[in-house]
Amino acid sequence: MAHAVVGEETGTVPPAPAVPPVPPAVGGGGRQARAPRPPVRRYTRRIPRPRLPTSTPARLRWSAGAVVLCATALAAYLMVSGGAFRGAWQDIGRHDAPRVQSATQLYFALNDMDAQVANQLMDGSSKEQAEHRAQSAGIYDRRRAEAGGELEHLAEAAAGDGAAKGAVAKMITDVGTYEERASAALLLGEKSGAPTGRPTREVVLAHREATDFMAQVLLPEADRLVESNNGAFETRYTTVRSDLGETGITAASLGLLLLGVLIAFQVFLARRFHRIVNVPLAAATVLTALLLGLGLSFFAGQREDLRVARRDSFDSVFALSRARALSYEANADESRYLLDADRRTQYEQSFFDKSQRLLRLPGSGIHTYDRSLADALAAYGADHSDLRFTGYYGDEFRNITFSGERTAAERTVRAYQDYERDDRMIRALVESGKTVEAVRLCNSYRPGGSNYHLELYDKELGKLIEVNAAVFRARTHDGATAAGYQPWLLGTGALAVAGLAVLGVRARLAEFR
Repeated sequence: MAHAVVGEETGTVPPAPAVPPVPPAVGGGGRQARAPRPPVRRYTRRIPRPRLPTSTPARLRWSAGAVVLCATALAAYLMVSGGAFRGAWQDIGRHDAPRVQSATQLYFALNDMDAQVANQLMDGSSKEQAEHRAQSAGIYDRRRAEAGGELEHLAEAAAGDGAAKGAVAKMITDVGTYEERASAALLLGEKSGAPTGRPTREVVLAHREATDFMAQVLLPEADRLVESNNGAFETRYTTVRSDLGETGITAASLGLLLLGVLIAFQVFLARRFHRIVNVPLAAATVLTALLLGLGLSFFAGQREDLRVARRDSFDSVFALSRARALSYEANADESRYLLDADRRTQYEQSFFDKSQRLLRLPGSGIHTYDRSLADALAAYGADHSDLRFTGYYGDEFRNITFSGERTAAERTVRAYQDYERDDRMIRALVESGKTVEAVRLCNSYRPGGSNYHLELYDKELGKLIEVNAAVFRARTHDGATAAGYQPWLLGTGALAVAGLAVLGVRARLAEFR
């Protein structure tokens, strides 16, 4: 009988090797130690490194792709930025500036309302003053309608701002309160039958209640609206101008990157194919350089348009609109001076303080103001650099920029000078006991009357404001128009660069087919 050999394919399985017994653990209390674990083998996965293109066709495709990528990124950035800046221009022209103008117009209308109430009460029941009384009543109604309209505009503008909306709503309520008090004073004046310039004590006290509410409540509220809206416009201006600078730098960086890729691409082609010029790529390079210059010009132009619109034009519009409102506030003080004899010293000082804010003449008093103003204007006429006054008009004369602005400013100050002279005449008549004559001079709209000169002054001031407002409108229109189409033209040019790059590489790739 033959025995199978171990290891041969005979169907028998060799016996398993004997496993040595595990020795007992020392000190384990009879427990056996565990068998040692086999070592864990850690597998590290190797991440393959990206392989750079080595063949010439691959390098051509990669280079063209880099140009297309850079050009497309530049085009997209310009187009998106252009839309954003066009929207910013529209917000400035349609919302920010109109809100400031509405607030200043509201301040002006409120002041003139109070002046017209005082004028009606000064005229009394005299038939001789019936015409002036009717004019004052008509102006009061017009100013009240203007104030209501401006409050509506401000309420619409504040729709998304809870704090602003609340401020406007409170003003609407307070204007109603003032109108009630003013109506009560006017009704008392009508019933009293008092002669011109001699209102009853009851009428004066009723007017005090209305005018104090105007001075202590309404005008501070209106002033806060003016400042808050102008502050919002200033914030917008600062933000947009900063964004224009940053966007211009980013766009220039993308343009320089595109230019650098194009130049490197052409150097590679020249070395590899021994051809100095690739016409489509050369055209793309020239076009990129042109786009870079035009882009820088566009962003610089946008910043300059914005600066002129805000600093050179609207700052003057704002200051002069404030001056207009302040002029009518001073005129209201003049009317209060005539109506309320017990407060004449207070209202005279208030008038003079406002005159100094309009056109400050250092060292002058109310009785020397006219002489100082005449001397200052004479010095300015001899030398335009010799400006001896400050205030709102001092700021304007130091910021004369546009065609026709100097002439308009000079005519405005001359008209203001005539109005100031009338005020001195009114006070002289009161001091000499001729109160009735002073009231007639103050309320007269006929040539030579104080209100006549006030209207002339207001018309000249309106022309001066319009010189600056026209420039503001033109610059905002030009800025929005340029932002609406120039970035798209530049972006289209960048896409043309991408197309030229593709065209330029096709001929080289064809050599490898």
